[in-house]
Amino acid sequence: MEKKLILRGVLVGAVAGLLAFLFARIFAEPQINKAIDYESGRDAAQAALDKAAGLPAEAAGPDLFSRSIQANVGIGVGMIFFGMAMGALFAVAYCVCLGRTGGLRARPLALLVAGGGFLGIYLVPFLKYPANPPAIGHEDTIKARSGLYLLMVLFSLLFLVGAVWLGQRLKERYGNWNASLLAAGAFVVAIGVVMLVLPSLGHLAYNKEHFGNHATETPLPLTDGKGRIVYPGFPADVLFSFRFYSVAAQLLLWTVIGLAFGPLAERVLSPRAATASARATRVDPVGA
Repeated sequence: MEKKLILRGVLVGAVAGLLAFLFARIFAEPQINKAIDYESGRDAAQAALDKAAGLPAEAAGPDLFSRSIQANVGIGVGMIFFGMAMGALFAVAYCVCLGRTGGLRARPLALLVAGGGFLGIYLVPFLKYPANPPAIGHEDTIKARSGLYLLMVLFSLLFLVGAVWLGQRLKERYGNWNASLLAAGAFVVAIGVVMLVLPSLGHLAYNKEHFGNHATETPLPLTDGKGRIVYPGFPADVLFSFRFYSVAAQLLLWTVIGLAFGPLAERVLSPRAATASARATRVDPVGA
């Protein structure tokens, strides 16, 4: 049974990844193009400043893949495989929750697990280290940024599992509603402490040494030797739109997984009941 559920999770994840890619291709991709245009203009302005100062110009490295290939094939394949991976993890978590959530049926349980996946894997880490378009982030901090983000995901999932366990332990004494509120409060406090302890990206040692003490790596206005602005900082509306559509794409992915997996799991767990339900809802043409 577990293998059937995991296989269905992978298939549902692939469909969800495809739909999330189509959404991102329509709404997020224009913001990425704006960010790339900003990066190109800033590089040109920086090159002009370096030339005026007598510094050697850095040769730009060749792109292995064209922008069209990256925006369509690369991101599309990546989103589908990401959806498959999340669908498999979702199905494993679903199997673990079976029989441990009281009288929850297959479909509500699927939505609950999908909501937990969206919250723990994406939304909570996003609040500390949000997604950034091109032109934001320095090459020398990639390793540190990746490590901090993975650490945030790990803490988020661990505390989420701990909150569920705590809620189960407290429900007999305080009831489901109060136990859920206490568990949610414990999760918020614990993850809040982690967010306070982990450094902001702008406070990384490399960034403080080369760019000053700032909250993020978002590019500030480029200035010349006299302090005059020769190129503006990164557009705030582009940054907001990119992050908004990134969250929306992930929400779409997890919603599709939760909604599509429920009926499939119901057929695996109780095939006779599912068949009877389908027959009962079918319209009889003779009786009509």
